[in-house]
Amino acid sequence: MGPSPKKNWFTAMGILFIVVAAIPIIRDLLIFGPDFVSDFFTSHDLTSEKVSTAVFGIGGFLIILGLRIGKYEG
Repeated sequence: MGPSPKKNWFTAMGILFIVVAAIPIIRDLLIFGPDFVSDFFTSHDLTSEKVSTAVFGIGGFLIILGLRIGKYEG
């Protein structure tokens, strides 16, 4: 069979970041509703929704980075 290639952990971490970022937004949508969640996004305070947006960006960056690197030497 030959040596197995290294795993692409950047993409896996990016997916994990996106899943973790979605949890507070979904939770607040279920508890407070869309009107209050939109207020959380537009308020001047630092809220969990704004942090989740940043984590979505980091997760997307990790996925793109993992797909660009592509091939690893085994």
